[in-house]
Amino acid sequence: MLHEKTVAVVVPAYNEESQIHLVIDSMPAYVDRIIIVNDASKDMTLEKVKAYFNTPHNQTDLVLTSNLEADINRTIYNPADIIVQEENRKELAYFTRHEVLNDKPNKERIILINHIDNGGVGAAIATGYKWCKDHDIDCTAVMAGDGQMDPDELASICLPVITEGIDYVKGNRLIHRSAAILIPKVRYFGNSILSILTKIASGYWRVSDTQTGYTAISKPALNAIRLYDIYKRYGMPNDMLVKLNMAYCTLREVEIKPIYNVGEQSKMKVLKVIPKISWLLVKSFFKRLWIKYLFRDFHPLFIFYNLSFILGLISIPYAFKILRIALSGNDVNPVTLLVFVFLFISSFQSLLFAMWMDMLDSERLYK
Repeated sequence: MLHEKTVAVVVPAYNEESQIHLVIDSMPAYVDRIIIVNDASKDMTLEKVKAYFNTPHNQTDLVLTSNLEADINRTIYNPADIIVQEENRKELAYFTRHEVLNDKPNKERIILINHIDNGGVGAAIATGYKWCKDHDIDCTAVMAGDGQMDPDELASICLPVITEGIDYVKGNRLIHRSAAILIPKVRYFGNSILSILTKIASGYWRVSDTQTGYTAISKPALNAIRLYDIYKRYGMPNDMLVKLNMAYCTLREVEIKPIYNVGEQSKMKVLKVIPKISWLLVKSFFKRLWIKYLFRDFHPLFIFYNLSFILGLISIPYAFKILRIALSGNDVNPVTLLVFVFLFISSFQSLLFAMWMDMLDSERLYK
């Protein structure tokens, strides 16, 4: 425990037989549960983790029971609690098919969850999150199964959740002095592009290192979003930020070191992933816009954003017409030019107003 609060670390693992021992061996003693989610690995990852079951790493005095098994005595005041518990039970069917391989998971420190089908890194984290939510873990962190995250930095990520009530804390590698040197250039460039798009899509305009998986989340935040709906592949960190913003969750970034060349083998193809995540962010932006700023709590920025898009689309035919006339050597009709300028400037101004309002509204979510 850390400051009398329970701490768990979710470790998504796919073909990490050579690296998973680094994560388990170096896990700080205050971590109450190590939730390793084997995402249908094709190597010996599962067997490597099972080998720890009868070691001191798996010993703990903290007994945890699932809140899904708790008996709630019905009163006139708690039908909502009963409904929530029933929904939490039902939602298990929406996660990637999995099984807990521990004999006594309530009394063991290492919880091994095996995905029967490969779901992706986001699906593995969601499964781990689900276990932690069902066992009322106060602070749930995520560390990769390849050993690329320094366990000595775990406390700095968890403490804002535990002591200050921050809902979500992300590590930030880009503000470390070594970032430009250590991070591969292609990844640095890809991270920068996705970070810009994620700022717009998520509404967390101050976030910078959106692709890091070194995070911690509070119990209320886990209960505020649909975990089974988290994006299942490498766009998970970006999708997570959108969902958290829609749930009005607070955010903080803390500096961490970029770590490479510890034996990890990257499974992510940056140039292949960027288009997929970019499209995900475009869809997520409009989803956030409609759900958060129209259906849940109407805000004028909804009008300004949509006005900018409508005026921008209307101006496109005029732009092509002006370009075609100019290329043919003829004079452009002043009225056509005036209409285009009016539409374009109005669209741009509306967009700036909307973004400014979005930034102001999100200020309350930074702590």
